[in-house]
Amino acid sequence: MSKSVSTPAPEQEIPPAVIEEWLRPFTDFLAKEKRYSIYTVRNYTQAFEDFYFWLTLGGRKATAFDALTARETRDFVIEAQRRFKRKTLHNHVSGLRTFFKFWLQRGKVQRNPFAGVPLPKLEKSLPKFLTETQMTALLTGPQKLLDNETQAAFTTWRDRLVLELLYGGGLRVSELIALNYGSIDFGDGSARVLGKGRKERICPLGATAMAVLKHFRDHHARDRGPTDPVLVTEKHSRLTVTAVQLLVKKYLALADLPMDMSPHKLRHSYATHLLNSGADLRTVQELLGHANLTTTQVYTHTSVARLKEIYAKAHPRA
Repeated sequence: MSKSVSTPAPEQEIPPAVIEEWLRPFTDFLAKEKRYSIYTVRNYTQAFEDFYFWLTLGGRKATAFDALTARETRDFVIEAQRRFKRKTLHNHVSGLRTFFKFWLQRGKVQRNPFAGVPLPKLEKSLPKFLTETQMTALLTGPQKLLDNETQAAFTTWRDRLVLELLYGGGLRVSELIALNYGSIDFGDGSARVLGKGRKERICPLGATAMAVLKHFRDHHARDRGPTDPVLVTEKHSRLTVTAVQLLVKKYLALADLPMDMSPHKLRHSYATHLLNSGADLRTVQELLGHANLTTTQVYTHTSVARLKEIYAKAHPRA
């Protein structure tokens, strides 16, 4: 009977030979051929590492991937539920399923032991978002600091631009920081972005975001060539994901808004506000760059909830 083991010790390392034989060809395939984001590659790498250490601590031969039984993969899932949230577990198993599919196609394993492995159901939770009033409070934060003379003009306009692009364009953080001046069409007020899977789409940015962008470019940007980043630090280097996350937290605190909001939840707000204002689902799907309509449909639940709330307050028979 398989052992249930605790979290692998952090000081352990995967042998270089295993990395070269099993992991690196897989991650190279994800990054170079599938063009997955660095975050997906990182997450799938972590999934492999966790599973490898689980096999090692369980007394199994860690590289005997072709000898794994359905019972062993079920045991892994059961034990992993004690260490991971359900969504993280689903992501890990997705990564492992992809790993074994990769090697199955190359004849190195004879079956995918994670194909059809039962997983706990995901909790159905609606995406969190800010109301339009809350968004206004957030967006006016940088100007307040400038008016109070507690923040420099460069930082104020840069931060305004970050918030306006996240909300006005519905961009992912990775898409936001990757924007170059050559990606912006100043004539029609749109940006060309590369989303998940390196899929390109055109994002309208809105009149307000474009006005802030032009002001920042004209008064604060040092480098404005086609390959120069739009969003930069005070030293004019490209802004990082972490910097954007901290920036958003700063203005959430200033506006006394929920601190569990994140840059991605501004994207949720963007989608929800579009649907609440009458945009059709297919259009919102294209604007967000979702491959499947079902991914976008989660926002309709939020819109329906809002409609029910309005109905309950306004209808005499509610």
